Amino acid sequence: MWSLPNLFNFAGYCIYFWSNESGEPIHVHVSVKRPSNQSTKFWLLKDGSVELANNHAELSRKSIKRLSFFITQNYNFILAAWKNYFEVDSIKFYK
Repeated sequence: MWSLPNLFNFAGYCIYFWSNESGEPIHVHVSVKRPSNQSTKFWLLKDGSVELANNHAELSRKSIKRLSFFITQNYNFILAAWKNYFEVDSIKFYK
């Protein structure tokens, strides 16, 4: 059974990752109120920024911009949470 480690609840959105995705580059999912299969995905990049991977939750441009800023501001916390949860010493990045 997979779990959904919840990182943040921000402005009505749930920001989390799936427990079965440790083989993928670091990223977070965002859904309205609670985790969903129809989530928006953001890659965390090596330079400390984020990139939209997909928008399956169909969030507005304004929401994506706001969430991108929030995720970037919490970049180091997310990296630490990923390392801790998946018990890895290094992070695989998309870019």
